[in-house]
Amino acid sequence: MSCGKPHDVPCTEVLAMVYSYIDGEMDDGSYADIRQHLDECGPCLREYGLDELVKKLVHKCCGHEPVPGELRVKVLTRIAAVRAEIETSEA
Repeated sequence: MSCGKPHDVPCTEVLAMVYSYIDGEMDDGSYADIRQHLDECGPCLREYGLDELVKKLVHKCCGHEPVPGELRVKVLTRIAAVRAEIETSEA
């Protein structure tokens, strides 16, 4: 996914780091870079909003149960595959 405009941080990098951004798992400089990109890029902002909504829904439904690391890897891998399929179909 890309809006077609040049950014300091490319759309693909932003989308790859969106969960770390949502979870606050990055340094202040990276956080600011992602925030600036989201402020400038409508498609990435929409994707971020969808990812944030999914994360909140999972948290609400699963409560405070710890998520196994392998499940997180599987989910993130599947999300990346779906994004690649969407990008291929849009091209």
